[in-house]
Amino acid sequence: MSRSHLLWLTLFGVIVNQAVAQNRVAVAHLVSQNISGSIVFTETSNGLQVTGAITGLPAGNYGFHVHELGDTSTCDASGAHFNPEVTNHGGREHNVRHVGDLGNVVFVGNNTAVATVNFLDTIITLRGRNNILGRTLVLHEQEDDLGQGGHETSLTTGNAGARVACGVIGIRYPAEPWNSATTSLPSLVIYALSAMFVYLSV
Repeated sequence: MSRSHLLWLTLFGVIVNQAVAQNRVAVAHLVSQNISGSIVFTETSNGLQVTGAITGLPAGNYGFHVHELGDTSTCDASGAHFNPEVTNHGGREHNVRHVGDLGNVVFVGNNTAVATVNFLDTIITLRGRNNILGRTLVLHEQEDDLGQGGHETSLTTGNAGARVACGVIGIRYPAEPWNSATTSLPSLVIYALSAMFVYLSV
């Protein structure tokens, strides 16, 4: 292989590595009359890191799920829990769960309680079959029993009650990889690959 060929391959490798290293980030803004908060979903090598804070509910545990649709005309319009595998409801760390089962958020404090969210989930994703982009994040009025409460709705909703706030999960960063229907790599990589093949065929 000539030096020029090796240079092209090295350059292409660098560009690909930089593109793949761009972790996707999504965000959902929970809004209702009294509740507000922002939750960020960040790709890591180990799963999605879920972070943020929510205010507006008394101290306690409240069900927290990704629902299948992105319609927030009302929170009920967001459909059922995101459950492509058609399994029973469970806790976030259970072997059997809906993809959208994120357990409970915990509000702490006497006067103005705050739920600080910070956990890693290995099931939800921002690409592929378990992609939560465009779906709805929902906060419920009661504690999720994680499928173990024995209630008639425990294995479907965790008996978490009504939906008190919701928000569509949307793109936060970066824009370019999300825009291609055929690849997750930026268009710069496609251009470099095409140019390399033309050069090497001469």
